Amino acid sequence: MDTKQMLEAFTALSQATRLETFRVLVRHEPEGLPAGEIARLMGVPHNTMSTHLGVLSRAGLVVSRRQSRSIIYRASLDHMRETLSFLVRDCCAGRPELCEPLLEELRPCCPPSKEPPT
Repeated sequence: MDTKQMLEAFTALSQATRLETFRVLVRHEPEGLPAGEIARLMGVPHNTMSTHLGVLSRAGLVVSRRQSRSIIYRASLDHMRETLSFLVRDCCAGRPELCEPLLEELRPCCPPSKEPPT
């Protein structure tokens, strides 16, 4: 990831509706949501949501696929992971103990269960 891509991602997320849209899509992974449902959940007109989804898509933060007559949008978690990695890659300046608290906070909130499935 280069600086231009990083700036596009942060520019896209620097607007409240787009940030909340991305958060909604993350909560609906991996199924995603149709554009109309996103607009309804956000209380935003469909044409306005279309514009916001376009900005997020051009920044690489959302991906879409056609399903019948609907377009289903999903958060691009890989792109977000790359963006966060770009930010923290050099933060420790060769001293990993400086970044350990940050990395610990980024670990999943629900680690995989160690119990065998029943």
